[in-house]
Amino acid sequence: MKINRAEIENYRNIEHICVDFNEINIIYGENAQGKTNLLEALYLFTGAKSFRGASDGELIRFSADFARMKADFVNKNREQSAEIIIKGKRSASLNGIKKTSPSALGDEIKAVIFSPSHLYMIKEGPAGRRKFTDGALCQLKSNYRGVLREYNRCLLQRNVLLKDLQQNTQLYDLLYIWNRNLARAGAKIIYQRERYINALLPFAKDIYAGLSGGSETLGLKIKGAFDYSGISAADAEGLLIKELEKNQAADMAARATTAGPHRDDLEITVNSKSARNFGSQGQQRSCVLALKLAEASLLKEMTGEEPIALLDDVMSELDEKRQDYILNHIKDGQVFITCCDKNTVLRLKKGKTVKIEGGKAVED
Repeated sequence: MKINRAEIENYRNIEHICVDFNEINIIYGENAQGKTNLLEALYLFTGAKSFRGASDGELIRFSADFARMKADFVNKNREQSAEIIIKGKRSASLNGIKKTSPSALGDEIKAVIFSPSHLYMIKEGPAGRRKFTDGALCQLKSNYRGVLREYNRCLLQRNVLLKDLQQNTQLYDLLYIWNRNLARAGAKIIYQRERYINALLPFAKDIYAGLSGGSETLGLKIKGAFDYSGISAADAEGLLIKELEKNQAADMAARATTAGPHRDDLEITVNSKSARNFGSQGQQRSCVLALKLAEASLLKEMTGEEPIALLDDVMSELDEKRQDYILNHIKDGQVFITCCDKNTVLRLKKGKTVKIEGGKAVED
């Protein structure tokens, strides 16, 4: 997997950029010049939304009517081209053929992104950790986004019903239907998340051990309403139905569904202690790096393609040993690294350098 060229127009502070890329690409410059914007634009070609949580409208350059991104890339020895246009809503085409959804590009272009903002995975609540797991699964399984949409639709309908029951108790029998609809979709999510984390853990443990010099052990476990260990989708559905029925009185009082995969958490531990509650800054950063690099390793194992690695300001707070360890784990794939001083990376590996100034690219 390799992006050979990208052209970006009217994207955030970028008026127009057209750049050819190599295997190692170092994007450098002062702060607030557009380095992260370039990485963010490349990440959109995976079919995902902005990793910074921005809406599509926020991605269009101020005073412009649209944003456009085009990428020429190679996947499975085949040259291809993808285009994304943001005008009102985002649309995408592949090899000149319009796709029904921009997410369809994820079947062809896969990438792993690390940004300092991803420390929210450790520091904040469960939503960020669920987002990490679901985002990784969306790249691995093309139908997983549909499963998430179905679950969220059922969850919304059940929550609306719980509120309506306050005024009309005759609707109570409808809970039976929505309990089963929600459990059917939720069981698929539980099953896929559990399988993914079990597959990810060996890679993450090995990488974290390397980052910590073998002195610490990383642990991962999904925490839900019941024990997910080794669970089948059928068993998860039955147990989730029981949980929903058990919680019906509490749900009616709260006017919301209090159990299900939308409330699950990914427990991340270092030496069996919560990384969120007890981890140091260095340990928390190493946990996120280990998860992201493990995600790339697992993607390669399951798809046969090395994903693109997008590393935003990843090197600035790491010593030389950890910098070298990170690059050694992504040496076979294409890498994009942003930094203020290109020499912090060039001393480790030779690569193409692109300087960003005021949203414009100046190649060295």
